[in-house]
Amino acid sequence: MTKEVRTALVTGANKGIGLEIARQLAQAGVLVLIGARDRDRGAAAAAKLALAGLNARFIALDLGDHASIAAAAETIRAECGKLDILVNNAGIVDAADGPPTSGSPDAARRILETNFIGTLAVTQAMLPLLRLAPAARIVNLSSSLGSLTLNGDPTSPYYSARLIGYNASKAALNMLTVQLAEELRDTPIVVNSVSPGYVKTDLTGHTGFMTPEEGARLPVEYALLGEKAVSGQFVEPSGRTPW
Repeated sequence: MTKEVRTALVTGANKGIGLEIARQLAQAGVLVLIGARDRDRGAAAAAKLALAGLNARFIALDLGDHASIAAAAETIRAECGKLDILVNNAGIVDAADGPPTSGSPDAARRILETNFIGTLAVTQAMLPLLRLAPAARIVNLSSSLGSLTLNGDPTSPYYSARLIGYNASKAALNMLTVQLAEELRDTPIVVNSVSPGYVKTDLTGHTGFMTPEEGARLPVEYALLGEKAVSGQFVEPSGRTPW
């Protein structure tokens, strides 16, 4: 009997960690949908993976456009019938972000609109498809900067990284993980926040100490969790992260 192929949607997957997550999931035998708002870049990323013999397709998806999100969900329903894995990877930073005393409120709004509101909208749109899978997995790409505990700990290496918009967006994303995991606790859907670590990407200005390949490993591990998966966790490469 042929094993049914799992389908994954990775948002913001045309480059960086998102593309590497897509690559590693496809290498594990998953059909990966490359979610991207830029059609040319998204199609090029999918073609690059396909050229390597991997099962990947581009799907247009803009977290700031709810019509785009609804259209993506309908396309997945029509072409795949269900969704087994949702990796909420897409996120932005803003040069005008900063400490609470000087960070731009407009920048904070832009960041929250994408990193939290957009992710919430995608998750809600995909939930009916995730419910059709036998054991769906949702991975929210968070950050240790979203930990209230670490933000308030003077001994933490993240203590001085005061970016009110970005940090708040990841704290809000963690709230989505906590509440959604509780709401879905009587279902086979597992939801976790995963901090990939400090990765060299465009988002970090390539100042990280991990490669995208290394940064993708933990999100992929949680996307592929087996039957005894625990939901509602916040983890990073070194272990559990405090909320």
